[in-house]
Amino acid sequence: MTAPPLTTSRWFNTKTPLDLPALAGRVVAVYAFQMLCPGCVANALPQAQRLREAFAETDLAVIGLHTVFEHHEANTPAALEAFLHEYRIRFPVGIDAPDPNGGPIPQTMAAYALQGTPSLLLFDRQGRLVHKLFGHPPDLTLGAAVQALVQSGAVAAPAASAEAEDGCADGVCAAPVG
Repeated sequence: MTAPPLTTSRWFNTKTPLDLPALAGRVVAVYAFQMLCPGCVANALPQAQRLREAFAETDLAVIGLHTVFEHHEANTPAALEAFLHEYRIRFPVGIDAPDPNGGPIPQTMAAYALQGTPSLLLFDRQGRLVHKLFGHPPDLTLGAAVQALVQSGAVAAPAASAEAEDGCADGVCAAPVG
């Protein structure tokens, strides 16, 4: 099954827009985040940076997806650009395109039925989605899973660090239902 595209309105830290088919041959980790999500800032984005540093770019592509489902007025492209600069986020980051019907859930978030932020999408070298996680896994678990994918294409699903309830709790923010 073909993975849904990353439907974005703008990219940072890359000269050209990225898409999953162009990354075939590499393992791909897509971190869906919001810059105003405490769990994203404290846990997921630093983990994404560590993952980017731990593997060769020829083996692993790390991508951020700024997927805003709340506080739309504060999460502007200009604010995101400043955030990426201040937090020294160097990997490519796309802005999830808004719902064309004006709903709060952006297009890629809806296509992958993400529950909130942070969320992690992990694709194998053939571009198949092998894991979708709401929250963030422990570094060692995720590192082992990515290493297994890099070496053989197989992976055991990393365990989430915590389950979230409605709203923001324990480092994750749930998207509104309905």
